[in-house]
Amino acid sequence: MKIAFTTSDRVHINSHFGWAKEIDVYEIDTKGYEFLETLLFDGDLKQDGNEDKVAAKLDALETCTIVYVSAIGGTAAAKLIKKGVTPVKAKSDEQEITEVLDNLVKTLNGNPPPWLRKALQPKVNIFDDSEK
Repeated sequence: MKIAFTTSDRVHINSHFGWAKEIDVYEIDTKGYEFLETLLFDGDLKQDGNEDKVAAKLDALETCTIVYVSAIGGTAAAKLIKKGVTPVKAKSDEQEITEVLDNLVKTLNGNPPPWLRKALQPKVNIFDDSEK
């Protein structure tokens, strides 16, 4: 599964989702993890109320299962969840990406908590946009 992290230094989970200029994406399974890519975003990302700033991120993260953030607004979190992506708030801006990845691998090899089991279920689009 793919896991994403909002980051400004590629080490810590230290960027607000809406303001993030970089999101690192990893592939993870029971054997370990591998860095896949850094998604780059530009423009005026700190402008509140600018919903366009998250649209590109939502599309880019569609294949991810979880995105770790330092913070996220309610609207953006709801849009991620609607796409089947679970947003998770980091413990602090100092939490390291590798720490989370190592813990996730251990958890996947053990007994994942209910929220992670739910996130691991295949994505089903319960909202059919064709009925508009």
